[in-house]
Amino acid sequence: MLPDNFELAFPWMLWLLPLPILVYFILPPLRMKSEALYFPGFKKAAGYTGDKPRKSAMVKRRNFFSWLILMIIWVLMIGALSSPQLVGEPEMKVKTARNFLITADISFSMAQKDWKLEDKKVRRWDAVKSLMHDFIKERKGDRMGLVFFATNSYVQAPFTPDLQTVDQLLDEADVGMAGQMTHIGKAISMGISLFKEDTIKTKVMLLLTDGVDGGADILPLDGAEMAKKDSVIIYTIGIGEPGTSGSDLDEKTLQEIAEITGGKYFRAKDADALKQVYEEVNKLEPIEFEEEENRPVTLLYMYPLGAALGLALAASFLSVLVSLLMQLINKR
Repeated sequence: MLPDNFELAFPWMLWLLPLPILVYFILPPLRMKSEALYFPGFKKAAGYTGDKPRKSAMVKRRNFFSWLILMIIWVLMIGALSSPQLVGEPEMKVKTARNFLITADISFSMAQKDWKLEDKKVRRWDAVKSLMHDFIKERKGDRMGLVFFATNSYVQAPFTPDLQTVDQLLDEADVGMAGQMTHIGKAISMGISLFKEDTIKTKVMLLLTDGVDGGADILPLDGAEMAKKDSVIIYTIGIGEPGTSGSDLDEKTLQEIAEITGGKYFRAKDADALKQVYEEVNKLEPIEFEEEENRPVTLLYMYPLGAALGLALAASFLSVLVSLLMQLINKR
C-alpha cells in the first residue's frame, strides 16, 4: 500500500503504458530475409502443384517469457519517467518579525551577591546574564541587539540575526564597564537611535535595571515619550526587591515607562522570578512562523529505473547462457 505522501511528478507518462500493444497491432511485422535451398526439378514440382513460387521471409516470434520480461521492463521504465516521489508537509520557517533590543544595567549595584543560581550565591549580573543566554537562544527569527548602561550607555551588539554572536558579546560584558551610576533615560535614548538606523517596523526593547535613575540629561519618562513616537515598545524588568537593603529600585518609573510605550512591567526578585519573566515576554512577543512554498521531496525514480536495467541485464545474461547450452547439446 502506497503512503499518503506518494506522488507522481509526471502522471501523464502513464498514458504511454499501452504504446507497445498499439505498435504490435498497427505496424507490420519485421520480416527477415533467409537463405533458401533450391533443388533440381523445383520448377517442375511447382508446375504440378499449380503454385507460383514467390519470395519469402522469416518472421521471428518471441516466446511468452520474453514478452513478459519486455513488458515488465517497459512498465518500470515508464514508472521511472513519471518521477515517483515522496512529498513531505510544507516546512515552517522562522519569520524575521522584529528588532529586539536588550538594554541592561551594569552599574555597580548589579555586583551585589544576593541572588541564588543552582543553589549557589552569585552576583545579580551573573544570574541575569546566565538566564539571558537562554532567552537569546529562544528568540530565533528576531534581529537582536545589546545596549549596556550605567553612567554611560554603549552598543555592545548592533542588530543582527546571528544570535550566537549576540550571545558571545553578552558573555564579554561585566559590571562597571559603563561606570557606576544608573542613567535610564540615556539608555533609552541610545536604544532609540539604534532602532532608527534599521528598517524593520516592529521594535521591542527589554529594559533591565535594579536602581533609580540618577541622570540629569534625559529623564526616563522623556525617553519613554521619545520611544512612543518611534513606535518602540518597552518591557521593563525591575531587578531585586524594593525596600530591602542594597536595593533602590524605582518601580513607579519603570511602570510608567512600560505604560507609555504599550509594554509591561515585571519585577524579578530572584533568578526563578526572572526566568518566569522571560517566559512571559516570549508569550507577549511570540516567534512568528511562515510556510515555505517548497515542500521537502524525496525522489524515487532510481528504484524502478535500477530494477528495469537489472532485469534487462539478467534477461540478456540468461539468453546468452541458454544459447550456449543449446550449442553444447547440439554438438553432442
